[in-house]
Amino acid sequence: MAIVTDVQTYPFLLAGEFRSGPAASDISSPYSGETIGRVALASRSDVTAAIDAATASAAEAAAMPTHARAAVLDRIAAEVTERKEEIARLLAEEAGKPVGAARVELDRAAFVFRQGSEEAKRIGGVVMPMDLMPHGEKRWGLTRRFPLAPIAAITPFNFPVLLAAHKLAPAIACGATMVLKPPPQDPLSTMLLAGIVKDADYPAGALSIVPCTNEDAAPLLDDPRIRMVSFTGSARVGWMIRGRAPMKRVALELGGNAAVLVEPDADLDRAVARCVYGGYTYSGQSCISTQRILVHERVYDAFVERYVAAVAALRTGDPLNDATDVGPMIDEANAVRAESWIQEAVRAGARLAVGGGRKGAILEPAVLLDTTSEMKVNRDELFAPATTVRRYRDFDAALAMVNDSPYGLQAGLFTNDMRRIMRAFELLEVGGLIVNDVSGFRVDHMPYGGVKQSGAGREGVHYAIEEMTEIRLLVLG
Repeated sequence: MAIVTDVQTYPFLLAGEFRSGPAASDISSPYSGETIGRVALASRSDVTAAIDAATASAAEAAAMPTHARAAVLDRIAAEVTERKEEIARLLAEEAGKPVGAARVELDRAAFVFRQGSEEAKRIGGVVMPMDLMPHGEKRWGLTRRFPLAPIAAITPFNFPVLLAAHKLAPAIACGATMVLKPPPQDPLSTMLLAGIVKDADYPAGALSIVPCTNEDAAPLLDDPRIRMVSFTGSARVGWMIRGRAPMKRVALELGGNAAVLVEPDADLDRAVARCVYGGYTYSGQSCISTQRILVHERVYDAFVERYVAAVAALRTGDPLNDATDVGPMIDEANAVRAESWIQEAVRAGARLAVGGGRKGAILEPAVLLDTTSEMKVNRDELFAPATTVRRYRDFDAALAMVNDSPYGLQAGLFTNDMRRIMRAFELLEVGGLIVNDVSGFRVDHMPYGGVKQSGAGREGVHYAIEEMTEIRLLVLG
């Protein structure tokens, strides 16, 4: 395969200016292997300069009136919508995400910025009487939220534009400053977003987007001026950050191995269709992808027959082809890892009902039956186009199977029995339970986050603003 040498270099955004340095990283298509662009890498001194600017701009950003912050967010949303096709095609090329899914990501990112504009107008406080105790007579308290600044943000490869929006929008809405490190695998679409952010009239030093090596990103964790770290990525890295930054507020959106339960009264056709969507969209590379499917024994055989046939019908191939359902994984190394986990499960007694073959970074959509809880494909985060299907008899035992995981992000439950819905809501150790849909359901304004190794804190603009601000009390007497 010929490698393109005449490619565009995307500069990084430092305090309102695009800059380039001596170092750059080539970004290749995981599907074709061709170099599609090059990103300039910020040095450690550049990262420190970005923190300097974010610190110096903190007062100006915090003092920006609400209508002005809302207008900034509206401008970003409008420009993302206007340039959706351009950004989506670049995202499909660099991430291997089917272009239809890339368009959806851009629509969601625009929604997040619009939601940020709305939430900027709703940030308020409370008035409270102090005379609940005698010494508080004739006194009143007022609370107000103040932004933490600067904030360090780190985003992963699977939704590079959307997850950047989930960091930037609440920061702008509350008047915070931020230095954002985009993913090394697919930063180019985020850098197009950086150009939109640059021109939106937020204070120039308040926002920087700096692709860099992990080593050069160290000041984002270690600089004492950083008030908060907002990280989305793997559990291993997330909890390392939590330990490394004990004096900072840390919000973590981490991994999962999400489960879906299918009860006997479920609409089986819907459950099958949604599990296919949940398990194989963007090659299963989402922390809330459907990974473990638990089906009641009364409908297990019917579900498996329909489900395996539907997975077998998925079309793999070029992410720029609108007909493609499943494109490549982010790189061949991850495809090799997932293939090895599938083969390991088969050697331990699992049955591969369909798929599992690999060509480069493309892993054929796979379904594993007869697996056990001890197998990696159930115990760990697979992050690949593969799911396991197991049968159960007792509902409470099935809930225990869902909880038999170090993760707890979201779960799905297909049933119309309110007693079982409420029991699952009480007992499942997850951040969100989705009824009559899969674990991967997300509307971007809802409180989103997990428990156990899946993280700490919540996203969704309203909830992220709460994470990015602190309450200050004024007592009047």
